[in-house]
Parts: sequence; C-alpha cells; structure tokens
Amino acid sequence: MRSCFLSTLATISLPLAVYAALNGPCTANGLPGACLATATCSNGGGTSRPGFCPNDPADVQCCTKSCGSGGTCRFTNTCTTGNTASGLCPGPADFKCCLPASGCTAPNVNAATVSLIKQFEGFVPSPAPDPIGLPTVGYGHLCQTSGCAEVPFPFPLTTTTATSLLTSDLRTFQNCIASQVADSIRLNDNQYGALVSWAFNVGCANTASSTLISRLNAGQAPNTVAAEELPKWNKAGGVVLPGLVNRRAAEVTLFRTASSVVAHPPPC
Repeated sequence: MRSCFLSTLATISLPLAVYAALNGPCTANGLPGACLATATCSNGGGTSRPGFCPNDPADVQCCTKSCGSGGTCRFTNTCTTGNTASGLCPGPADFKCCLPASGCTAPNVNAATVSLIKQFEGFVPSPAPDPIGLPTVGYGHLCQTSGCAEVPFPFPLTTTTATSLLTSDLRTFQNCIASQVADSIRLNDNQYGALVSWAFNVGCANTASSTLISRLNAGQAPNTVAAEELPKWNKAGGVVLPGLVNRRAAEVTLFRTASSVVAHPPPC
C-alpha cells in the first residue's frame, strides 16, 4: 500500500513543473512580457502571444502591452530608465509600465494637495491598523513588510519624517496619474493634485480602469467629470464610509478651484 501511495504521489506531483514560468518574464518577437493567463492579459488591456511560454498550459501566453506615453510593460529590474508607473500593466506587482527617460517627469503635487492628504490620512507615528484593518504609518503609508521595515526612518515618526515619507510615496501616484491621463488633456495643479490624492487613496490599478479617467481622456469637461465621478468612490469593503464621502467632496472642491498653474501635461 505504501509503495502504491508513493507512486500516486509521484504521478500527481509531475504537473507542478509545467507551471514554473507562470508570472515569469518572456519575450515575444523582441517585445518584453509576462507569462499570464490569457484572461488576465486581456482584462488588463494586453495582447497574448502564443508559443513564448512553452512550460505553461495553452491558456498561459506571453502578455505584452504598450502603456503610458511611449512606455512598455516590463519587469522593473529590466527597465533601464528607472522611470516606472504602477497600475498600467496586468500581472505581477513588479511588471510595470517602463516609461522613456526624459525631462518630462510627473510634477510634485502642490501644497494644497499635501494638506488635503494629511488631513484625511491623519498622522500615525508608529505602525497601526487603519479603519479597514490595513497596517499603516505616517500619513497613509501602507506597510509593505512586517513592522513597516521598509520605512527608512525610526519609529515613532515625527511629522517631519512622516512628510518626507509621504513625499516619497506620492511619486508612484503622480507617475500613474500623469501616465493615465492623455497628454492632450490640460489640467491645472489643483485638478492634478485632486486626482493624485484620489489615486493615493484607491490605488493606481483602480484609477487606470476607472470611468473618470476614460471620460477625461475622451475630452469631456474635467470639472463636470470630477464632480460626477469622484463621489462614487466612497466605499471600503462595500460599505460607504463617512470619511471617504468627506474626502471625495474635498477632492472635488480642490479640483474645481481655479488656478493658472499647468501641471499636466508636464512642462518639458
């Protein structure tokens, strides 16, 4: 019986090897990609190319995608420019939009935006669960490792070190808004800042697939789009939270505040 059992185990363990390249890198006709399920690739706007992930099942193919302004989805360790944007590519977290190196970088948000984010995130000097149980510290920094070990400052944070951490964190969300909004769309610094605040709260993947971004890129009136779409993002875990209702209202107010400072497309 034991030998039969071992034989059965050997038989059922063999297929595990064929999934070895899933979520791994691939190259299709010179294009960088990731071996993804075809449904995942399609839902993320990518193109599945058969024959380049030979160790995987037929429905796992090399997924390639153009992204942002002249960017290509690829693993971050192969992005030689170092200029990446999250939320634009399907698949693993380190499969990101690699953008060209240029003087056109996403601008930092203005002081009004930083003030709004600080107001609604609140200051947490040491790692603690947020209202939906996620470990955060500073002004809304979501911990990536146990005890927020990735934070380069000692705990408890001061408001100064927490502000530095927030400035660093915002680069990801500035990049994704700058990449997701078409260069043909003109936004002032308050409009841009309101969108970055929203992205910081809901994540780049959600903003990328949002009706708000698609309506902006379709050329609809920005102030109308923001007033109609931002308030819809008022739930966490399917439950309307008063704090999110208030935050969206503040973002709409900021978005609709007139300014002569152009933030998007970024000046070069």
